[in-house]
Amino acid sequence: MPEQITPLSILYLLLHGAGTAVCVVLFLYLLLCRGKAIAPDITPPARLRRWAAALFGIMALVHIWWILFYTYSDDSRSVIYGLLVALDCMVLPPVFIGTLLNMLQDRRRPLWPIVVVMTPCAVLAVLQTALPSIDLTTPNEVYGLVLAVAFIIYMVVAVRQYGRWLRDNYADLEHKEVWVSLALLIGLMVLLMSFEYTDNYVMSTIAHLTGFPLAGLLLWRVETLPQLDEAAEREDDILPEAETIPDPLPVSDALSHIGQLLTKHCEDTQLYLQPDLTLTQLSVAIGVNHYYLSQYFASQDTSYYAYIHDLRIRHFIARYRELAAAHEPIVAQQLAQESGYHSYSTFSTAFKQRMHKSVAAWMREGQCPQPRNRCSDV
Repeated sequence: MPEQITPLSILYLLLHGAGTAVCVVLFLYLLLCRGKAIAPDITPPARLRRWAAALFGIMALVHIWWILFYTYSDDSRSVIYGLLVALDCMVLPPVFIGTLLNMLQDRRRPLWPIVVVMTPCAVLAVLQTALPSIDLTTPNEVYGLVLAVAFIIYMVVAVRQYGRWLRDNYADLEHKEVWVSLALLIGLMVLLMSFEYTDNYVMSTIAHLTGFPLAGLLLWRVETLPQLDEAAEREDDILPEAETIPDPLPVSDALSHIGQLLTKHCEDTQLYLQPDLTLTQLSVAIGVNHYYLSQYFASQDTSYYAYIHDLRIRHFIARYRELAAAHEPIVAQQLAQESGYHSYSTFSTAFKQRMHKSVAAWMREGQCPQPRNRCSDV
C-alpha cells in the first residue's frame, strides 16, 4: 500500500476502524443477547447464531492484527507476514464456510475437509517467507481462486437440495429465500478476494464499503431464518436416539393403510389447517414413522408439500363458496389465513400452481374454471 498520507488512505483507515467496530458489536450481540432485534417472533437456530458470532469475532481480530502489521512493519517478505497469512487461511475460511453451511439446517457436513484443503495455502505462505527467492504467491492465489469457484459450485448444489428439502417437509414456511445464502456467499467471496488479491487503497476501500451491507445481510439471515428441525438444533446439538432412519424398505402392506390414516387423522380432523405443520408432526399425529410416510407420498407420485397444499386450497375454495352463497364479504387474505397459511404469498403461489391462474383472476370470474380446472380437481 502507498506510504504517503492521502485523503483516500485516511478514508481507508476510518472504514477499517468502522468495520472493526461493527464486527465487535455484532459479535457481542449474537453471542450475549438473547433478544431478536429484527424478527422477535422467530426462533433462529442457536447453532447458526453461534457460528455467525464466531465469524464476526474472527473478522474483528483479522482487522486488528492486519492494521497493526501495516502500521508497524508493512514488510510482505517478513516471517510475521507469512504467519499472518497462514493464520488467515487456517482460521477464517473454516468459520466462514461453517456459518454458510449452518444455514442449510437439514445437513450436517464435517468441516475437517475445509481445514485440509486450506492447509496448502498456509504452507505456501510460510514457505514464501522462508524462501524469498522463489515466487510462491501466484500459485497460492491460483489455488485460492480454484477453491473459491469449487465451493461456489458446491453451494449451488447444496442450496438446490435445501430448497427441495423445504418443499418436502414444510407446507407453509416463511423466509424460504434459500438463495440468499448463495448471494451472501458470492458477496463474501468477492470481499475476501478483494482483500487478498489487491494492495491499493482504492480496491480495499471498495471492499470495506461492500462489507457493511454484507454484514447486515448476514445478520438479517441469522435473525429471520426459523429453526426448522428442533431435534437436530437442540441447544446441546445431540441427536436423540429415537431419530434413526430405517433401512430402505421394499413395497409393504403398511403403505396401503397410510391413506386411510391420513383421511382419519389429518383430513377429517382438518389437521392440515395447522400453519406450522411439518412432515414429522404429521407422522406422529397419524402414528406412522416419517420415513414410511415419505415413502407413501412417493408411491403416490406426490410429496408432503403438495398433499398439504391441495387440502388447504380445497378448504379455501369450499369456504369461498359458502361465503359467496351467503352473500357475505370475502377477503382473500383472511380466507388464506383461515386455510392454514401464515404467508399470503405462499398461498398465492400454491393456488396459482394448482388452479393455473391467480387468486384475483379466479375470484373475478366468480366460479370455477371449466372444464379443465374444476375446483374439485385442485
